[in-house]
Amino acid sequence: MSSHPPIRSYVLRQGHFSSAQRHACEFLLPRYGIAFTEASIELNQVFGRTAPKILEIGSGMGETTAEIAAQHPDKDFVAIEVHAPGIGSLLNQIEKRGLTNLRIIPHDAKPVLQQMLIDASLDGIHIFFPDPWPKARHHKRRLIQPDFVSLLCSRLKPGGYLHIATDWEDYAIHSLHVLNSEQRLINTATD
Repeated sequence: MSSHPPIRSYVLRQGHFSSAQRHACEFLLPRYGIAFTEASIELNQVFGRTAPKILEIGSGMGETTAEIAAQHPDKDFVAIEVHAPGIGSLLNQIEKRGLTNLRIIPHDAKPVLQQMLIDASLDGIHIFFPDPWPKARHHKRRLIQPDFVSLLCSRLKPGGYLHIATDWEDYAIHSLHVLNSEQRLINTATD
């Protein structure tokens, strides 16, 4: 009996990988990156301070992530991204803006959450515009699923928040249904 690999919520698409992004991945990732490990990490040690910790899953090209980190120097941010051009772009923005409160983990979010982050270690989680997988046969690939939301909740501190944004109505309805089914969450949004 063969076991199937887990269903991923992303596909690595080939895209333009600029020389600046490539350079950032080679030279800045050792400084601003957190290597994937199967052991848990202590985020206060990573940042060298005690501050609220916010996780962003799927930081894309990193513009929003860098801007939020710049606007909230009192908080520490960990971005998870798998797309190499996005990783390079975010690394360049961290360096350019001199952000000491932002790090990136270049890996799949689920194993990072399962193995690197301990229970009740996060003050907030951001998921902005995850892939909506609009075709019905692909809905199983959607990131927002009951088991994943349960995992997210286990990593939130009491009183922590989960902020999800999508511009696909069908995915918004799906996400709202999944989130409302999770007993540990309270919807604070109107409508």
